[in-house]
Amino acid sequence: MRASESHPLFKSKVREYTNFATRGLTKVCKEIGPRPAGSEEERKAQEYMQNEYNTCADETALEPFETHPDAFLGSLKIAAVLMMLTVVLCALPWNLSIIALTPAALAVIVLCGELLLRGQIIDFLFPKKTSHNLIAVRRASGKATRRLILCGHMDSAPERRSKGLTKFIAVYAALGFVYAAAVSVLGIFMKADNRVYQILGWVALAFLPAYLLLFFFTSKKNLPQGANAGLTGVFCTAAVMKYMADNDLRFENTELVCVATGAEESGLRGAKAYMDAHAKELKDSGLETLFISADVIRDFESQTVYTKAAGAAMDARACRLLQKAGELSEVTLSSSGGTADAYCAAKAGIPAAAYSAAGKEAGKLARTREDTWENIDRKSVEKGVEILINAAYLFDEQGLRETYD
Repeated sequence: MRASESHPLFKSKVREYTNFATRGLTKVCKEIGPRPAGSEEERKAQEYMQNEYNTCADETALEPFETHPDAFLGSLKIAAVLMMLTVVLCALPWNLSIIALTPAALAVIVLCGELLLRGQIIDFLFPKKTSHNLIAVRRASGKATRRLILCGHMDSAPERRSKGLTKFIAVYAALGFVYAAAVSVLGIFMKADNRVYQILGWVALAFLPAYLLLFFFTSKKNLPQGANAGLTGVFCTAAVMKYMADNDLRFENTELVCVATGAEESGLRGAKAYMDAHAKELKDSGLETLFISADVIRDFESQTVYTKAAGAAMDARACRLLQKAGELSEVTLSSSGGTADAYCAAKAGIPAAAYSAAGKEAGKLARTREDTWENIDRKSVEKGVEILINAAYLFDEQGLRETYD
């Protein structure tokens, strides 16, 4: 059965559960506010969401996990300090080329390990906190043969101080790295008193401002509400289960699971904790399992399915399922690379895909004080709810396939 056949007033119901989603995220923003990973506010938001799921799920659980959330963006500060050290060593009157290359190499390892591969390699340098994952399960009416996991995240990010300068800082800092590394390598073949080498070393100091900007890139002083980056996804996924429960609908052979992760903005730490705890159980259950994450549903014209991420590929069948759900919802989902909670599922060997609607406007709002409940886009949220309901019914009907009817 298609989602459109599940209720005679399906489109009206989509609007009704869009209201549920927008009211819920507005309430969380107004009454709880920003929700940094491991904070009391993050826990309160999870408890609020658990109360919502208690009205539509057969069981819910709030699972704690220990994490070091400051390490993810803290890697920027560490890399900035290491690169400042590199450019200063390049500018000194002695030829310290090999020594200068060492902090530069460490900076690359830290940034790639934390930001690109989500490796949690510098966690030990930062305080430990307790975050939570919320899990809600709506069982199948008959024998379950499939399991669909819909995931959003509850936490919010630190503020991005240099709004509008993100690309400039990234390019400026990257050029500084390339230049300083080249000067250091060149210095290996030159004498310390070589005038050309000394001038090249002094020029490296021109990149110091890049690393100062990088060091102060984020702030915890004025935290964003995270209405779009976080809450749109978590409430759109919840709307699927709420729609089914309120209208006395239940899949016969598909177990529906909704997960609201913590610490997503800290390098997907909640999704990783969920997979560490449940991946083996999911794979050993014998159920065909699909994991779909949803986040930043803000720009209607930018409907997207993430098909790849660094270190893990999304499942091609899952991506086509989302695109078919978009077609059934009368929009086209383009393919793009991106990182979301689905990355952790894919890395753990669970078929996964990620849905988003994040374009230029969402990019401007991301990690800023403007990411508030007033700046959500209701039309985008409504389409997100419709796409996710269609995806759920399509998976229940056809499972994971190379092509969809």
